[in-house]
Amino acid sequence: MRILFIGDIYGQPGRRVVHDHAADLARQRAIDLVVANGENSAAGFGITPALAEELLGYGIDVLTSGNHIWDKREIVPWWQQAAASGAAAEHAARRLLRPANFGAALPGRGLVQGVAANGEPYAVLNLQGRVFMTPLECPFRTADALLATLPKECTTIVVDFHAEATSEKQAMGWYLDGRVSAVLGTHTHVPSADERILPKGTAFQTDAGMTGAYASVIGSRPEDVFQRLLQGYPARLEPAAGGPEGDVRLCGAIVETRAGRALTIERVMLRKTDA
Repeated sequence: MRILFIGDIYGQPGRRVVHDHAADLARQRAIDLVVANGENSAAGFGITPALAEELLGYGIDVLTSGNHIWDKREIVPWWQQAAASGAAAEHAARRLLRPANFGAALPGRGLVQGVAANGEPYAVLNLQGRVFMTPLECPFRTADALLATLPKECTTIVVDFHAEATSEKQAMGWYLDGRVSAVLGTHTHVPSADERILPKGTAFQTDAGMTGAYASVIGSRPEDVFQRLLQGYPARLEPAAGGPEGDVRLCGAIVETRAGRALTIERVMLRKTDA
């Protein structure tokens, strides 16, 4: 199976480059499963039901998220209504994940199973780290518990670990080595150059990077960040447009697996100045 993982989609520039190029990239690279982190797709903070459905319509199979998942409060009733109705909307809502180690009473879920384009079953697990972030349930124990629920025939498992500390991300990679197909980090928006296959067959990258404007400070306009850092003023952060050169990039990774074990991992940075 060939998996395309797209790093944090940030605001309208990120959505635009996904709209313009993700489907072509998936077709050119014979991708069977597309997973993307969409928690920053609504102007850099959160995701709305309409944007979730928009991104899923671009050929993304599963959307993951992280600490910003609750920023747009309309996502909560959307999940609740979809779960209660059992209608077609439930399918879209089921494909947007929130970190599984949030409280169990909260709406949404952190694990989804499906069948990829090549007919193989898959699972996507979304977890959030605790180092330098809001304390949640232990992501390591949460992973143990949820992986134990998967059927044996589901061997292709992708983990989005949304975390701040590189050490915690690397620890998760080693902890799950041999039990999942890939552990791919999100949240810090800066792609790391450490993609590798761990000894027992798990693909790993500390951070898959950001999909959005790179003439920015991790997606936001530099001038807004300057006010915060230089003046201590809580300026509202707005997504950068990409600068005069239109430097908008789609970042992520392509992982190829066989029987659930990773064969290759390739870092992706697609830059389109006309995106």
